[in-house]
Amino acid sequence: MSALLVRTAKELARAADGRPRAVVMTMGALHQGHAALVRAARERVGADGAVVLTVFVNPLQFGAGEDLDRYPRTLDADLVLAAEAGADLVFAPTVDEVYPGGAPQVRIAAGPMGERYEGASRPGHFDGMLTVVAKLLHLTAPGTAFYGEKDGQQLALIRRMVRDLDFPVEIVGVPTVREADGLALSSRNRYLSEQDRAEALALSRALFAGRDARAGGPAAVRAAAEAVLAGTGPAVDYLALVDPADFTGIDREDFRGEALLAVAAKVGSTRLIDNVRLSFS
Repeated sequence: MSALLVRTAKELARAADGRPRAVVMTMGALHQGHAALVRAARERVGADGAVVLTVFVNPLQFGAGEDLDRYPRTLDADLVLAAEAGADLVFAPTVDEVYPGGAPQVRIAAGPMGERYEGASRPGHFDGMLTVVAKLLHLTAPGTAFYGEKDGQQLALIRRMVRDLDFPVEIVGVPTVREADGLALSSRNRYLSEQDRAEALALSRALFAGRDARAGGPAAVRAAAEAVLAGTGPAVDYLALVDPADFTGIDREDFRGEALLAVAAKVGSTRLIDNVRLSFS
């Protein structure tokens, strides 16, 4: 089985055949985390549905000094992995195809939720992300769209955009896929040296330690995670315990419900993010 590659919106429209459709949006450099998204989409639509995978490195969500130019682009390998995982169609447009005439003057604003944590560290990132997600949802016209839970704030913002702006699509989160030693899969992992990769394990270990301490309440969760990170190689940007719906911080010791423990750090020259879900009962 092979996946059909289309490059333009017109080709994408011609490929539409009325079947139930699910979409998986990526920036390429696919790995088994992306494959899990495709498999989840295939399971949802069944053999009679269509799974579309998009590959687009979106310049709007990269800030000055970030890795837009060196972000890995591996389309040939991506086509193989997409087909093996069950995608029918790969939509890989150029920047000119997505943004004809240059950067768009009208964009989606992420609002206050997009100014916290990742948004504070990467100003404008979420505005650019939501703008391209909105465009790709219009172009691919899916009934369901699948996103990884590793990008927790991104997932929360996409869900909020869809709800607030009445997009006719269901947003589905898929659990983070990890290496056997706990490292969350990421396209940026290929930047890591052998030493960097060993140091990066502090992130998942801190998150797991925090999750294991949840019986002691929010303060115990943060303390356990901070203890693991103390004195390690990664330069921590933030470690935060938040409400997964809106990424507001959880400060009350009597908090009850679902929470997300999230971390961002630079390991060598590579910025990584990760999170785990936990529940205070």
